[in-house]
Formats: sequence, structure tokens, C-alpha cells
Amino acid sequence: MHLRVRCPAKVNLFLSVGPKDARNYHPIRTIFQAIDLCDTLVIRSGAGKHVVECDDPSVPANNTVTKALRLLNEVLPLPPLHVTIQKQIPAESGLGGGSSNAAGIIRAAQAIVGATIPYGELKGVAEAVGMDVPFFLVGGRARGEGYGEQVTALEDAPTSWLVVARPTIGCSTPIMYCKLDENEREWHPFSEADVLFNDFESVVPQECIQLKTQLLELGATDAVLSGSGSAVFGRFQNEEAAKKAASKIDSNQDSRVWVCRTLSRGESLLIVSD
Repeated sequence: MHLRVRCPAKVNLFLSVGPKDARNYHPIRTIFQAIDLCDTLVIRSGAGKHVVECDDPSVPANNTVTKALRLLNEVLPLPPLHVTIQKQIPAESGLGGGSSNAAGIIRAAQAIVGATIPYGELKGVAEAVGMDVPFFLVGGRARGEGYGEQVTALEDAPTSWLVVARPTIGCSTPIMYCKLDENEREWHPFSEADVLFNDFESVVPQECIQLKTQLLELGATDAVLSGSGSAVFGRFQNEEAAKKAASKIDSNQDSRVWVCRTLSRGESLLIVSD
């Protein structure tokens, strides 16, 4: 067995955070969109027990993939697997890399055992790993509610070209939520208009806002923070305009930059068998 699982990043086109509830959690309203900045899982038959390796030394040995495998073993007869995580999506960026990796191994489980697994079972494992994980079982463009785990698939929109930029600093999600709670704010409803919005922009480091401003100055039609940061993205009219803008941001050694396009649902759920 040799499977390659595409694990796409996501951006949040809209993200509004509600006040803490009785469980001390924050409900959210968000629109997720998968993009073609991807990690890859290479899955082979193992021997004796599961082995998970990663080409990024900053990823801990106990990670979202190892957690997902432990939970999958409780509901599926998985054989021993050797999994290599090939990382491209940076951590603490609001791009969902760890969640996407977990969803990748959950999606691959059906191909590994050769059976269709009820979505409810897969979603239960996904939620136990993290609230962003269920989106990556749906892919494409989707609405997220509850704590992000209530996912409703939306129709794929026409392809958009994005420039995603991340400053050298990352943003810890728990810290960003704490900062958000320091001030009162309105919990914005979903909008029918295609307008980018993110509550966390009011509390992220200034480096994030500076990158957003730079994207707009370089011709983005609009731009916004993704998740709780630190990455921001701008939408451009075409690939050429996006590449031109990215080349100018790339000259700044204090940030990382990617030219990306949005993915359809089918593209974002791709599994390849070699």
C-alpha cells in the first residue's frame, strides 16, 4: 500500500466570534475555503505498530496525526501504518495545517480498510482531535458554526487567486481568544455579500496588519487575516497580478509568501494511490 493524501490549508473568508458560553468556549460563525497550499501525508504499510514521522522538526512527536490514529483504532481495524508528514503549511498561522493533517489520515482510513465508513463516525473522530478538523472532511467552501465543527458544504465558487503572507511571528490561538475577550464586541451575523471579515484583526500583532495593508497597496481587491493569525491573504484578479504582488512582498525577508488558488471540493479531498 502506498497512498498520498493532499492536506490543503484553509483561509477564513468570514470569521465572527461570539462571547464565551456556559462551557467557557467561544461559538463562531465562519466561512472556510480550502486553498492549494498543502501538506502531504505519505502512507505505507507498517510493521508492528503505527509510526508517524515529519520532515519539520518543530512538529512534536505527539501530534494531530498520532492522536487521530489512536482514535481511529478504537472504531476501525486499521493495520500498522507508516506515515510521513511532508509539511508546507506553517504553524500558528491560522491556516489549519495540523487540523488538515488529522483529517487527511481520517479520510485515508476508508481507502486503507477498503470500506465506506459512515460520515458520523469519521466526524466524531475529527471533533475529538480538534474543532477545525471536520471542515477538512468536507473541503471546498463551507460554512462553520458552533465551535467550528458544525459544517455545511457550500457550492464551489469560481477560482480565486490569493497571495498568502505570514510574518516571522506566529499567533497562539488561546492567547488571541484571551485578547479578544478583553473588549466588548458585536457578534456579527453571516452576510450574504462576499465581504472579507475577521474579528481577530482587532487584537493581532501590528506585523499582520502591516502585511494586510501591503497586499492592498499591491493591488489586492480585498485582504483579511486568516483564523486567529498570523497569516493574512489578499484576493487578486488573476494569477499574474498575484505573482507580481508576491514577488514584491517576497523581497521583504521578514515574511513568507505564497501564491495560491482556491480549491474545489473534489480537489481538496484528493487521495492518490501509487
